[in-house]
Amino acid sequence: MNDAHEVLRVLGDYYAAFSTLDVQTVLPYFHEPALLIGPRGLFAAATHAVLASAFAPAVADLRDKGFGRSELSVRDVRSLSETAALVTGVAQRFKVNGTELERVGVTYVLHKGDTDWRIAVLILHDVTDGGSSS
Repeated sequence: MNDAHEVLRVLGDYYAAFSTLDVQTVLPYFHEPALLIGPRGLFAAATHAVLASAFAPAVADLRDKGFGRSELSVRDVRSLSETAALVTGVAQRFKVNGTELERVGVTYVLHKGDTDWRIAVLILHDVTDGGSSS
């Protein structure tokens, strides 16, 4: 994939922004519209303002748990087209004291607009064994 480095850079920057737990800092990494799929169901956000309402409870929950930072362990990066990429991995979340808080399986579909890559779909799921089924 020609844009793999750029896609992974965007996700790295997103994880740095997410670690601040500042919703407004995270929003620019998402496409408008964006789709979130997770244990609580499906959430379609037409705008960043709507997306902020989905992030607010999750951020509050992480803050209450003593969240300090999050890192992405990438398992696979695939080009779907010139303007779409699929990234799967594990989000490792750590407490302020550095101990692991949780691990969450993540799958991202990123879309490349006129200038940059943005997250169009975020799926939270169970952590798998890392095997690939192609």
